[in-house]
Amino acid sequence: MYLAIVMDLYSRRIVGWHIDKRMTTDLISKAMMKAYNLRQPPKGLVFHSDRGSQYTSKQYRTLLTT
Repeated sequence: MYLAIVMDLYSRRIVGWHIDKRMTTDLISKAMMKAYNLRQPPKGLVFHSDRGSQYTSKQYRTLLTT
């Protein structure tokens, strides 16, 4: 099983997560959407991630810009 999390580095709080059998772009996208819906961040927020293929995929970059 793979766990994707989104952490607010200021509060050190986990604000989004998702678990799946495969490490896919869909896995990390669902974690990001949970975090976004919980926090509703302002435009211009900075998001840091590793440079894995899921995080650099066109689908995920599109999600971050919408």
